Amino acid sequence: MTQRSLSSLVGVGGPGQAQDPDEALSTRLRDLALVEIDALIAGERSRELVAAFADDVADALREARTRIAVLRSQLGGADPLAVLDAAVHQRASDAGAAGVDRIRARLAAQAEAARAMARLCDLSAGLTPKLFEADRRR
Repeated sequence: MTQRSLSSLVGVGGPGQAQDPDEALSTRLRDLALVEIDALIAGERSRELVAAFADDVADALREARTRIAVLRSQLGGADPLAVLDAAVHQRASDAGAAGVDRIRARLAAQAEAARAMARLCDLSAGLTPKLFEADRRR
């Protein structure tokens, strides 16, 4: 049997959507979460549609897993707030002041990665039960 994705059978999205990979993935996860499995089993191609849906969900969750791992790695590394362990005179020096932008940028990057990771984790958590249900109905 030829492998098909639900998007090739039904079609999703429009041209020119979302250039941010996290936004595109989030949209894909949201769109798949909107699918009612009962609606897929109503027609004569129900087995094929449910299988395609399950494959699409599994693929989207694998993509989310990979992206979450990348985002998680961005949260690691040296603690930008380790500057609190420095003596007051070190933070007040010119060298300490020069590090402010670097620390601020690192904290902002970590916050952005954490928000993106939380969004993908939340969307994945809502979609995972659909994969199990689709697998049961194949």
